[in-house]
Amino acid sequence: MVELAEILRRHGAEYCARYQNRLPFRQLRAMRDIQDCRTPALGGQVYSCAPCGEERYTYHSCKNRHCPKCQSENAARWLERQKKLLLPVPYFLVSATLPSELRPLAGKLPKTIYRLLFQAASAALLKLARDPKFLGGRPGVIGILHTWKRDLLFHPHIHFLVTGGGMSPDGKTWRWAAKEYLVNVVALSIIFRAKFRDALKKAGLFDQVPPRVWNKRWVVHAKAVGNGEATLKYLAPYIFRTAISNNRIEKLEDGAVTFRYQENKTKQWQRCTLKAGEFIRRFLQHVLPKRFIKVRYYGLLSPRKRQLLDRARSLLGARDVKRIKGSTGSEVTNSRQFGCRCQKCGKPMILARVLLRNARAPP
Repeated sequence: MVELAEILRRHGAEYCARYQNRLPFRQLRAMRDIQDCRTPALGGQVYSCAPCGEERYTYHSCKNRHCPKCQSENAARWLERQKKLLLPVPYFLVSATLPSELRPLAGKLPKTIYRLLFQAASAALLKLARDPKFLGGRPGVIGILHTWKRDLLFHPHIHFLVTGGGMSPDGKTWRWAAKEYLVNVVALSIIFRAKFRDALKKAGLFDQVPPRVWNKRWVVHAKAVGNGEATLKYLAPYIFRTAISNNRIEKLEDGAVTFRYQENKTKQWQRCTLKAGEFIRRFLQHVLPKRFIKVRYYGLLSPRKRQLLDRARSLLGARDVKRIKGSTGSEVTNSRQFGCRCQKCGKPMILARVLLRNARAPP
């Protein structure tokens, strides 16, 4: 199986030479980390089996959030934490997409444009939710940034998981949404566009986008998604998964990469073949700015107002669920803790020595 790391090792230097000093540091760092992940470059441990003399080399992970090898456990932990925040109400999935005219600017200034995208879309959603014609209250909202389509094309948008109802302004009642209707998406699109326009003006970026973007309807969708658990399960991998997983890459041949993807509408699997340089370019445009937060919470779930979530539970008669703090993983340093066993004879293995970074590979 061809891995992303192998593609970068073979063609990364050529790609960097082509773009020279135009590559952002975050992209160069991601390329380096992915290539070094679970190799001698990052160090590791050697485990030894006393009965048969077998040795096992294990190398550290890079922990870069864009590495396809490093994020599956984080997704599982995140999902369990989010389930603790769910209320016993129906949920809606609302999606707000950045228009194509604004994507070149997002490519140049991702941190700024993604921040404005979050601000404008969430403010528009909360404004309509407060309208008595819809919820007339404050909902709980989780927003998740997603920047790619399945063929790796650049397509920034935000998915919001929204409670089907909200707490009244006086905090005394819970106001339910209609069964299959949250807010008017046409109105939401107009408010979203207006708030983004105002934010661009304030940031001094208004003149850098084509005027026609303000005369078109911005794409916004909303649909009912049951109790929210299935949607959280669907979204969790996107939070920690990179733009493409290794198991979708089929071959690297004659300087071209072939990968498969599933079309969103037909659900049919297709194949795409790109020159290695174009494949790398598509992948790197999804590398996020350093420390950029791609999951944000609003309304009842705002970190500064979590007491409102407890109040909402009380109004709904739900059992109070204690929030749990996330845990961070640690490198494997003790074979007994993880039950490391010899693959040859099945006996327990012990830690023989620690490998420093850039240590030599096994003989």
